[in-house]
Amino acid sequence: MTRKIFSLISVLLVAALFLTACGAAAAAEPAAEAPAAEEAEAPAEAPAEKVTVTWWHISTKDPALSDWQKMADDYMAAHPNVNIEITVLENEAFKTKLTTVMQSGEVPDIFQSWGGGTLKEQIDAGLLKDITADLDADGGAWRDTFAPGALAVFSADGKNYGVPWDMGMVGWWYNKDLFAQAGITKTPTTWTEFLEDVQLLKDAGITPISLGEGDTWTGMHIWSYLATRIGGEAAFTAAADRSGSFADPAFVQAGVELKKLIDMKPFQDGFLGANHDEMQATFGNGKAAMELSGQWAPSVQRANAADGVGVANLGMFNFPAVEGGAGDVTDVIGGGNGFAIGKDAEPEAVDFVKYLTSKENQTIIAASGTGIPVVKGAEAGLTDPNLLLVQQSFAAANYFQLYYDQLLPSAMGGIINDSVQKLFAGTATPEEVAAEIEAGAKEQF
Repeated sequence: MTRKIFSLISVLLVAALFLTACGAAAAAEPAAEAPAAEEAEAPAEAPAEKVTVTWWHISTKDPALSDWQKMADDYMAAHPNVNIEITVLENEAFKTKLTTVMQSGEVPDIFQSWGGGTLKEQIDAGLLKDITADLDADGGAWRDTFAPGALAVFSADGKNYGVPWDMGMVGWWYNKDLFAQAGITKTPTTWTEFLEDVQLLKDAGITPISLGEGDTWTGMHIWSYLATRIGGEAAFTAAADRSGSFADPAFVQAGVELKKLIDMKPFQDGFLGANHDEMQATFGNGKAAMELSGQWAPSVQRANAADGVGVANLGMFNFPAVEGGAGDVTDVIGGGNGFAIGKDAEPEAVDFVKYLTSKENQTIIAASGTGIPVVKGAEAGLTDPNLLLVQQSFAAANYFQLYYDQLLPSAMGGIINDSVQKLFAGTATPEEVAAEIEAGAKEQF
């Protein structure tokens, strides 16, 4: 009996110890889960700080106007902390307003730029942001998307302060139907043939050329092309580096040849006061057979035409060669559009520009006919045969001359534009125009 009682007590003690251990383990379980509970109760990450990005551009007409807006809207939807304030200005109004804000030191985060001398002045004044590191990040992933020549236009001293989104050239755009009405069966390849075609158009009662000389740079392109065809690369290089002069024979002769054209009265009524958009409207409405304009012409003349269609049967040819000149008919004058980055731009502004110049968005720009893309692969969006023609002409050029009024200091560009305008107005001779430009170069350089 004693043994049985002892055994029973032993069993009860073991059971008691077992139950005590289980209770302790159960009590310990919540402690084991404590870290997870602490994680769940940790405060949520603070929302990203609100950032406003200011962006000025000059695309006043669709499709570019709407394309840019949609890209901004899409970016803001994906980045709720970013607010993009867009200011859209006509070309000349943009230049005037930008000059004013630059003088005050208040620079937009992102703004339209053509590179060249004006960009260099802005860099020297400390108004732009160096984005070289952004382009070179991740092994140069962003830099490698661009055509190198296009990116170089927005750099100085090996550093980048902006990026391009469009690159092209100036050429003669023409209305094939009006050429046919005048009996012109092929485009001119020499200056003599060009002047002959101008006369054929006049004889047929057709205004040969639309010009917006109220914006003086439009007519300057004719003069600078003639100087390029007559003097070649060497003439401009010598004048710009001061081993030569803007009063050298090539520049005087450019004025002489231009005056031959002006004396034929080939332009629409009121051309001296017309602006660039009015010039495009005259051409787009079929009121003139030709205009010397850049790669933007197909979309801009269409946007400014009364019917929104513009010249349906449109063509383009290179500026003709001048007989005996040192320049080649394949040499082109051109440039591109880009985005410069203001000195106080936040990283979000740079990231937005990176987004704007992505292959996907560059393809949209190409497909809409707004510009010739500069990002590799985006050329697949080019469906306009005229823009393809520009691309082919640009690619065939042995010598590419950036626009005079963009490559040179901005004040010098204004001197050239205003001096050449006097030739159109009949208030100065070719020799006087060249001398005035050279006097300006001596002062500015």
